[in-house]
Amino acid sequence: MTEIKGKATEFLKKYGIWAEDICFEKELQAFIREMRDGLSGKKSSLGMLCTYLSPEGEVAVNEPVIVMDAGGTNFRVAVVTFNQDKTPVIEDFQRYPMPGTNGEISKEEFFSTIADYLMPVIDRSNKIGFCFSYPTEILPNKDGRLIRFNKEVKVRDMVGEEIGRGILEVLRQRGIKEEKRIVILNDTVATLLGGKAAYPDRVFDSYIGFILGTGTNTCYIEENAGIEKASGLDRHGYTIINTESGGYDKAPRGAIDIYLDSKTNDPGTQQFEKMISGAYQGSLITEVIRRAMSENMFSDEFRKRFEKVDVLSSRDIDEFCYYPYSSKYTLSACTDHADGENDRLMLYYLIDGVMERAAKLVTINLAAIMHKTGKGKNPCRPVCVPAEGTTFYKSKLFRDKLNYYVKTCINEELNIYCEFVKAENATLIGTAIAGLLN
Repeated sequence: MTEIKGKATEFLKKYGIWAEDICFEKELQAFIREMRDGLSGKKSSLGMLCTYLSPEGEVAVNEPVIVMDAGGTNFRVAVVTFNQDKTPVIEDFQRYPMPGTNGEISKEEFFSTIADYLMPVIDRSNKIGFCFSYPTEILPNKDGRLIRFNKEVKVRDMVGEEIGRGILEVLRQRGIKEEKRIVILNDTVATLLGGKAAYPDRVFDSYIGFILGTGTNTCYIEENAGIEKASGLDRHGYTIINTESGGYDKAPRGAIDIYLDSKTNDPGTQQFEKMISGAYQGSLITEVIRRAMSENMFSDEFRKRFEKVDVLSSRDIDEFCYYPYSSKYTLSACTDHADGENDRLMLYYLIDGVMERAAKLVTINLAAIMHKTGKGKNPCRPVCVPAEGTTFYKSKLFRDKLNYYVKTCINEELNIYCEFVKAENATLIGTAIAGLLN
């Protein structure tokens, strides 16, 4: 086992995937510099998008709000009302396909499809909260101008379009006469707001919304005085900043990262996301295995079986990690032969290395936000991190590794503290809050 682990380690180092080669302090300062540049309007790979949404305010009770949530593959619609106890009541919930995920469509088709999804509930409220999980510039009127699609969504001529305006125009064409107001926000922002509402009796120093699923992103609460690029923003108070951390491009990449990036629909963008998130995890590990096979690190039998695999999914990875001795799952079946134990171990160590790097990179992202804002110095008042995403919650290897780096790098090196929390239906509830408050 020691020999196999050693070979895997040398391979990961060779291809720039070895977590120990990432200097935490150096990368922490690089991330903070990008944050500051983004806030001041200088060139930065971090969007640092001003949401124009305040985390403060009292939510109206017994007032319904229509909620939409455009995620990686699903589009959800519901009506949310907060009762007298401020408990959210979710009604008329429906799940639809995300427009543009099953082949390229036009912007007219995109807006029309969303209007179709809205029609069954359009009379329930004149307030609409729209959680739109793609890089979008939020405008002072709370509409959003699309920067680009990612997660393999394809819609022609959408870059620069105002999302809310496009939807409302289609509704008007369909005879909806009541004046509707749409508030656009990111899923990470919705997660922050939903998580904040879920723990009213806890005392936290601040909040970071964190997504690690199909994609990845973070948001946090910034002093208005520090958001130099946001014209017309009151210099007093606080506003949620959507960092668009999936687009960060200063993390150290290796040859496999660069190769995979060149094969995606959006080469050169979302580099951080492509190193850690669920949408790209399977592709990354597929290429890691293929490179290792080319260097004779697996048996001929494994190579013969794996050649029938197209591209792994994050689910394939987890199935192997949970059931390495099963013959039912894609990767486990590749090692299910007479001499498969060495293949099984090599596979585990390679996957483990990829997940180790991902955990360290996420830690750098979270630490940069806390370090820059000066929050979380008191362990009795940690920074609350409402977290969402299948990779964060379901990956067998990731969470323990993240906890390790949080303890060693954030708690012990920086003397700052955070706590991950999960809020039920955080995205829907946070979107409802944004729709009602703003």
